[in-house]
Amino acid sequence: METLRARIKDGTYPVNAPIPSESALGREFGASRPTVVRALNEMQLLGELHREHGRGTFVKAAPSSGARNSRPGLTVLDRQETATSIRTVEIGRASAPSAVAMLLGLAESAPVHLRRYVGLYDSIASELVSLWTPLDVARASGLDQEGPLTVPVRQLLTASARDRLTRVDERMQARRPTDQERESLDLAEGEPVLSVLGSVVDSTGRTVLVVEVALPGSLHVLEESYGL
Repeated sequence: METLRARIKDGTYPVNAPIPSESALGREFGASRPTVVRALNEMQLLGELHREHGRGTFVKAAPSSGARNSRPGLTVLDRQETATSIRTVEIGRASAPSAVAMLLGLAESAPVHLRRYVGLYDSIASELVSLWTPLDVARASGLDQEGPLTVPVRQLLTASARDRLTRVDERMQARRPTDQERESLDLAEGEPVLSVLGSVVDSTGRTVLVVEVALPGSLHVLEESYGL
């Protein structure tokens, strides 16, 4: 990651230019494919790269000299889904889990709209994403539509809401995977997940969406820099 950042900074890989393929990077660094994918995923979470299925990985922005913060929830909100970048697991009405219901200000097991999919990077299952929204928000924004969302979630919410979105609150937890996470992400025996649970809040203080991103422990590292 640091080598790629140095090359982006010195102009070897300009903004919007492609970087070498995963196989080429693996040969250069003597690294396995999962190690290369892990590094590229982390740089994508940090907003430094963007990846397009079938085309490659491109420089999105030069590395900042300031703090670098991993923001998986925000990455999901700004993603444009395609049939090759996600594998749909579930879309429809569901009962809100207790933690989700509490964040949404609803009673436990209240009906909500659930959108759940596996994020794919060159056919590797990289994350399991779950989006819970109140039924009225799902209908107004179009989040209840079937198939991939061609417009990012944040744009859909912003276009349909009278009140602007103001923040995302995230909570991170390392834990054992659920049976569904283990199967969907093809996890090795004993492999943990990093769960990122985020709530999207509008200017009235209402939580209009809860997003959970389950990240395989072997593919992701979250990084943050801050002053003392």
